[in-house]
Amino acid sequence: MILACQSIHKAFGEETILSDISFHIEEKEKAAIVGNNGVGKSTLLKIIVGELTADSGEVVMAKGKTLGYLAQHQELISGRSIYEELLSVKQDILDMEQRIRQIEVDMKSVEGEALDELMAAYTRLTHEFELKNGYAYKSEITGVLKGLGFDEEDFEKAVDTLSGGQKTRVSLGRLLLSNPDILLLDEPTNHLDMQSISWLETYLKGYPGAVILVAHDRYFLNRIVTKVVELERTKATVYQGNYTDFARKKAMLRDALVKQYLNQQRERRHQEDVIAKLRSFNREKSIRRAESREKLLNKMELMEKPAEDAAQMRIHLEPRITSGNDVLAVENLSKSFPPLILFRGIHFDIKRGERVALIGNNGTGKTTILKIINGLLPADEGDIILGTNVQIGYYDQEHHVLHMEKTLFEELSDTYPDLNNTQIRNVLAAFLFTGDDVFKRIGDLSGGERGRVSLAKLMLSEANFLILDEPTNHLDIASKEILENALNQYTGTVFYVSHDRYFINETATRILDLTGQTLVNYIGNYDYYLSKREELTQIYAGETTADEDANPVSENKLTWQQQKEEQARIRKRENDLRKLEEQITELETRDAQIDQMLTLEEIYTDVEQCILLNKEKTDIAGQLEKLMISWEELAE
Repeated sequence: MILACQSIHKAFGEETILSDISFHIEEKEKAAIVGNNGVGKSTLLKIIVGELTADSGEVVMAKGKTLGYLAQHQELISGRSIYEELLSVKQDILDMEQRIRQIEVDMKSVEGEALDELMAAYTRLTHEFELKNGYAYKSEITGVLKGLGFDEEDFEKAVDTLSGGQKTRVSLGRLLLSNPDILLLDEPTNHLDMQSISWLETYLKGYPGAVILVAHDRYFLNRIVTKVVELERTKATVYQGNYTDFARKKAMLRDALVKQYLNQQRERRHQEDVIAKLRSFNREKSIRRAESREKLLNKMELMEKPAEDAAQMRIHLEPRITSGNDVLAVENLSKSFPPLILFRGIHFDIKRGERVALIGNNGTGKTTILKIINGLLPADEGDIILGTNVQIGYYDQEHHVLHMEKTLFEELSDTYPDLNNTQIRNVLAAFLFTGDDVFKRIGDLSGGERGRVSLAKLMLSEANFLILDEPTNHLDIASKEILENALNQYTGTVFYVSHDRYFINETATRILDLTGQTLVNYIGNYDYYLSKREELTQIYAGETTADEDANPVSENKLTWQQQKEEQARIRKRENDLRKLEEQITELETRDAQIDQMLTLEEIYTDVEQCILLNKEKTDIAGQLEKLMISWEELAE
């Protein structure tokens, strides 16, 4: 054991946040702390690192172990560049390197015993320098910076000029390079693009110390953690496994508790009815039997009623009218913010019923495409063609569609004047705004609360084409799952930008990857994208070169129509291969059954049955031969 929380209790005024929180972390273990917004995850981390004091209980850490902490929000003040900031973590190695260089100089001017002492010191220091990875610290710093999404031209930027998100990435880089025995990370994937998140996953999986994560990124948690600590109603429950294991076990545990509770209540009512009936007979024997049963009933250990699920957002998305089959066509679209070129001559279309995810690294122009489609930004070139009866509902990650000076009630009543007071209150209650909450100003709400208001307006729009920009930002895991279910049941069309890979995997029927100033099309979810990314990016986007930057239309890039045709061909081939394999397995199983049957006496003594079975075997052999040839041709 490297760290343990023992009976941690914390309250703020009258409100208890954490009560009797106990769990432990083993060396090299990767654990997640999960729970809805506001349950005390960040508070618990601050107690572990000593930024907050628990009202009672203690945090025990193994002797001599070091701890590193990344908070959600960074106030990083530094007069250094990005590279210098990370280099400062290696100060002990820099000092050691300086001493080694000095010894090398000193050895030239001494001899005898003094030289022997310097040689011994030199050997000891160079050995320690090697153990601390001193010969590779520069490449280690460069690798971490690039992994976190910084280009080499960014390395000399002053830290004080960076945005909050960039400062968080610098702080994360510092922390990783400091290599503590226990890493505590509060929402480390915020401000990272998909490529950087993937890099961080790999880094943390191979990290030699223990890691404790607070994150809403379920895909990230699934790939890293082996233990989940859930905070719920001030208590902690520990589950072994990743996030999917936790979700499954939690559901099973709750179902079992509810069943036990209902069975006990049913049994109690039954016994009470029997006791009442026995007493009603008003005979000595029946009264004694009633008293005996009553004693047993009083000894029964009563179960607490399982707590109801916390109030959850209720969202139902349904279009008012059906659009035509062709929902959106984008032709020859280009956009630049000189000297930066975002994309050139891109084409894509979206059909009714599709749920298309637009992905790509930060700064490639994903949100820009959504804004051009919604008429919020002009394109440099190209056409946006909407299909018949298409009605757009737009969710903006910055919530520019909300009016900061209005109350929640006014925001809905002004946008949908046909709704009466009761209807508006009911809609807001479905998104967890009740009582006087409806009179709060939009400008006073948190990011998550503004997101819920935007989703409420989206639901009321009854649009048949939803365009969503980072819809899961600021949502807790339970709310994300509710939105996933709503989108999967929605009969309209969805086009969205998201960095949430789990959300994409659960909802997308197609993925467009904005890379190399063009789009690569994947007919499938995020897992399919991962399996095909390297192959299809090479085919469709090609290698970006200096010449290609000068010439926007590279010869090795396929057109949008060619992409679609090639993707359809690949998917059809995969489906055909799977069907052939199923047919081959079915025939081979039947062939084995016939062989087994022919060993039975009642079969091999029946000439007519033997002839029929042998004929079937011959037919199977012929079919298998044809199927094998077809399979080989497709596999080629």
